[in-house]
Amino acid sequence: MTRFATPVIVALTMASPVFADDKEGPSLMEQGAKMFFQGLMEEMEPALKELEGMAEEMEPMLKDFAAEMGPALKEMFGKVEDWSLYHSPEMLPNGDIIIRRRTEEEVAEEQPETGGEIDL
Repeated sequence: MTRFATPVIVALTMASPVFADDKEGPSLMEQGAKMFFQGLMEEMEPALKELEGMAEEMEPMLKDFAAEMGPALKEMFGKVEDWSLYHSPEMLPNGDIIIRRRTEEEVAEEQPETGGEIDL
C-alpha cells in the first residue's frame, strides 16, 4: 500500500498550485495563450471578411445552378449504381462533358485479388 500511496502523495503535493484559489488572476501561460489567439484572430479577420463577401456574391449563382442542374443531376445519380465503374469526367474541346465507362479489363486490374493468404 505504501508503494502506491507515496507517488499519489507526491503528485498531489506537486499539483497543489493547480487547485489553489484563483485570486492572483490568470497565469502567464493563460495570458500568452489569450494574446496568441487574439493576434491570430486579428490576422485572419481580413481574409474571413473577404471570404464572407465571396460567399454572398456566389449565393445567387449557386442557387441558380441548383435550380437548373438539380433535377438532371438527381436523375443521373439515380441511374449510376457504382461510380467506381466510371472514369473521372472529362471536358471535350467543344465543351461537352463526358464520363466514360471503364472496360471490364480496367475494372479487373483495379480489383484486389482475393482468396490468397494475408500476412499481418
